[in-house]
Amino acid sequence: MEQVLLAEPRGFCAGVDRAIEIVERALEKFGRPIYVRHEIVHNTHVVNDLKHRGAIFIEELDEVPPGATLVFSAHGVSQAVQREAKARGFRIFDATCPLVTKVHVEVAKLHKEGYEFIMIGHKGHPEVEGTMGQLDSGIHLVEDVEDVARVQPSQTDRLAVVTQTTLSVDDAAAIMAAVKARFTHIQSPKQQDICYATQNRQDAVKLLATQVDAVVVVGSPTSSNTNRLRELAERLGVPAYMVDDASELQDAWFEGRHCVGVTAGASAPEDLVQGVVQRLKALGAVAVRSLDGVRETTKFPLPKGLKIEADPA
Repeated sequence: MEQVLLAEPRGFCAGVDRAIEIVERALEKFGRPIYVRHEIVHNTHVVNDLKHRGAIFIEELDEVPPGATLVFSAHGVSQAVQREAKARGFRIFDATCPLVTKVHVEVAKLHKEGYEFIMIGHKGHPEVEGTMGQLDSGIHLVEDVEDVARVQPSQTDRLAVVTQTTLSVDDAAAIMAAVKARFTHIQSPKQQDICYATQNRQDAVKLLATQVDAVVVVGSPTSSNTNRLRELAERLGVPAYMVDDASELQDAWFEGRHCVGVTAGASAPEDLVQGVVQRLKALGAVAVRSLDGVRETTKFPLPKGLKIEADPA
């Protein structure tokens, strides 16, 4: 192996940065423990670090004691979870990514106008459960083109489509085309729901794949957008390996490879990427270069109540 190419952009997005900072600030301001419903972001190292610092991750609200501080994960929650959390009297901070919240707001607005929804997404993913849980009924999940032929909304006059934010751009486009072919009057989002960071990271892998013999994707198996990066590289004909960290790299993957590409899902910290780079250097890589790519400057504000007051001078 001679060279490592780094995809740009890679790793943390603005929604993940914000979610992690919300937990860190809550711990700093209110002390440990802080309860977090579901993994704050889908990354083993991030979750374990926050556990060590005093975050307790739960799935059911009855695991949270009365009066505790509760954070909703970046993936969003259903209306039922929000109502129950308020009824139980927790101090609540919502770390839902604002781009997911945008989808929730759109669903609520159109529902009031009598719309039903087709949602493109992966069954069981917490973001999908949160978005579908904005309504008691009238939102129908499709996972692939075959599902589109089977879905049966109760009416088609007022029908809108929304998507999970972390899908494969290409897969979602194919499913969206099938939806529009079957429901010709369906209303699409004003802006596509797939988030800018997912799009940018997939575009970066498309560029990377043309220049490397193999791709390493840093991220956890539970991360939807990370899985899509690995699948995309493979679809482009490049062997791709997803690892949580450098310890999972296998020497055999790189035998006979001259140039290896490295990227990371939106919930993977940069220090894990650098750990992979160091391991590849130990295996013989002599040059490391970052490709040109989109510079991301998006930053989302924190919820009220988490400002840390500066110490008086």
